[in-house]
Amino acid sequence: MSFVFGPVPSRRLGLSLGVDLIPAKTCTYDCLYCQVGRTTQKTVHTNAFVPIQEVIDELKKRLEIFTPDAVTLSGSGEPTLYSKIDQVIAAIKRITDTRIAILTNGSLFGQGVVRRRVAGADIIMPTLTTAFEETFKTIHRSHPELHLKSIIEGLKRLRQMYNGQIFLEVFLLAQINDSQEELDGLKEVINEISPDKIQLNTVVRPPADQSAISLDMERLKEIRDFFGEKAEIIAETPLRRRWGQYDTMVESILAMAKRRPLRASDIATLFNMPLQEAEGVVKGLEIKGTLRQLEHLGEIYYMLG
Repeated sequence: MSFVFGPVPSRRLGLSLGVDLIPAKTCTYDCLYCQVGRTTQKTVHTNAFVPIQEVIDELKKRLEIFTPDAVTLSGSGEPTLYSKIDQVIAAIKRITDTRIAILTNGSLFGQGVVRRRVAGADIIMPTLTTAFEETFKTIHRSHPELHLKSIIEGLKRLRQMYNGQIFLEVFLLAQINDSQEELDGLKEVINEISPDKIQLNTVVRPPADQSAISLDMERLKEIRDFFGEKAEIIAETPLRRRWGQYDTMVESILAMAKRRPLRASDIATLFNMPLQEAEGVVKGLEIKGTLRQLEHLGEIYYMLG
């Protein structure tokens, strides 16, 4: 099993190496807008899903090839469900000075033990979509034990005890959480949380549910101005171009996938790289929603998302 994927071109972090600690689509939410698809295992119970040493050994090998802008604990599930995430963060810090980010939905920060586990990260990037319980349930289709009031309180307490940066993603959906009432509620709560950045996002790739409709750029700019100087739009933000060779490889993969489905082994052969590295690149593109899987005669192929 491959735990490290990418590098992934991230609108928020530059080029990031992803670390996936959770089985596919194991999450506390089943969001309308998720580009990875529907949640198959909805849970709030943390677990040590994967062996730490195998994760670190694989990451160490990837870091020998290049240094990314960030190492991001993310993937195709909710990373704070990993019960030993604090040990993973500590182990990563022993092998690299690269900043560590956690891409999380923020749903478990109502638990003090979860807040303490993530305290060693350099950047925490939680999501908040609304200040209203009914809208919260509509957008996230959350586990029944989760309630918005507790989640918001957890984000406030995280800010009080956490010394790193908090980049709060506000994911906006047309006709669901973009009314003035919704925005007024969000602004009040966000001011209380006091994140370092407010990052506005909307649907840019095929979502899990067709009711998730994106906002246009004009509307996003209006909302950015409403939230104030900390707010920025990250939807379709141009990336900083650093890894020319990587960019060329990705462009080639996407061009080929547009014409015919590809296997990870095809990519490994074409670019003269180990199969595990090719699988990591493909997994990163799949998580970003750029590629999607297709199974045929027992083999996994990838085509444009």
